[in-house]
Amino acid sequence: MNALLDLFLGFLRIGVMAFGGAYASIPLVQREVVDVNGWLTYEEFGNLLALDELTPGPILINSATFVGASVAGVPGAVVASLGSILPACLITMILLWFFRKYRKLEIITEVIFAIKCMTVGLVSVTILRAISNAILLSGGALGFDPVMVLLTAAAFLVIRKWQTNPLIVMLCSGLIYSLYSLIVS
Repeated sequence: MNALLDLFLGFLRIGVMAFGGAYASIPLVQREVVDVNGWLTYEEFGNLLALDELTPGPILINSATFVGASVAGVPGAVVASLGSILPACLITMILLWFFRKYRKLEIITEVIFAIKCMTVGLVSVTILRAISNAILLSGGALGFDPVMVLLTAAAFLVIRKWQTNPLIVMLCSGLIYSLYSLIVS
């Protein structure tokens, strides 16, 4: 029972602070899930992010469901998912009421701009953490895997230059790295 309450409260805290969409909430999920509660290791969290990208649906809810199921089975998945969406539902209803009532005020425009700026910062932190984890936690000498770095750079260029679907690029990158690992080992 305590695990269910911990899951609910943990994802409720994340849900309260998760402004700016899915990618902006990843550092919050990492802190709560890995650093504070130890429900997942850094490596498991990296795997969770990969699964979140491959599965349909919002990343925060997918993360909550996965972590909840890992910690306390189906009840954990339900409780963590509810904890993650409850704040958004309540905050959205309150903000909608305020926005409809005060939308012509300049301060509202300024607050929305500030939230956009915070989102850029959170996404940037997420990207830098993912890159450093990929480089530092990879299996190469001194924790550096040049093949992983090359694949990451190539994937970025393919997506950027040819507007390729990121899912296809991720699947191809995973296949290439798997084949490389089979050949090398």
